Amino acid sequence: MEAVLTHLRGAIERGEYAIGDKLPSEAELCRRLEVSRPVLREALRALQVMGLTVSRTGKGTFVIANTVEDPTFGDYAASDLLEVRRHVEIPVAGYAATRRTAENLDHLAHLLDRMERETDTTAWVAMDTIFHIAVAEASQNPVFRRVIEEIRDALARQSAFLNELGGRREQSNHEHRAIVEALIDGSETDAVEAMSHHLDRVETTLIDIVRPARTDTPTEGGPEA
Repeated sequence: MEAVLTHLRGAIERGEYAIGDKLPSEAELCRRLEVSRPVLREALRALQVMGLTVSRTGKGTFVIANTVEDPTFGDYAASDLLEVRRHVEIPVAGYAATRRTAENLDHLAHLLDRMERETDTTAWVAMDTIFHIAVAEASQNPVFRRVIEEIRDALARQSAFLNELGGRREQSNHEHRAIVEALIDGSETDAVEAMSHHLDRVETTLIDIVRPARTDTPTEGGPEA
């Protein structure tokens, strides 16, 4: 999927598909790139998240931009989402470290163990959002939990995007483990630092993904299903 995405993104950025152009049909792209339809559809969804294309029901996929500015996850732009997460989740982690209950810690530890064993990306993404809600819940402030629940769909979309294109899952597990260990120790400082580091890595991966694609992209017929 990454190879297909890189190829299509490169073609758009080089102007092979200009703004307003309709991309070839899914059947045609599958034939040209020698990939399965599910793989192609994942790549097309990623192009939409990046803001390069839009899908119009019954008409096809059209190019609406030739550079990646700010990916959108559900109702929220990535930059807006990250800004809010920094202002909410970092202090929330500090509060959670000093207010968490034994039940909170048991829930987080059990959830983290499941995430570290999980191999299915969809299941892992679902647990990722639950993890961040659980940290907010450990702060004992229901407003914080409500805020995280409000952006739950965007968090899930962002998590899936980063895992598909940035290979974030294993590193996220390590970062989540550091957060939980800080909560277990009851260290507000460590919890704040662990959450800050986690969000820093999220931002870095996003930046790496949205940088202009290299020109040495695969040629047609290169990617394999």
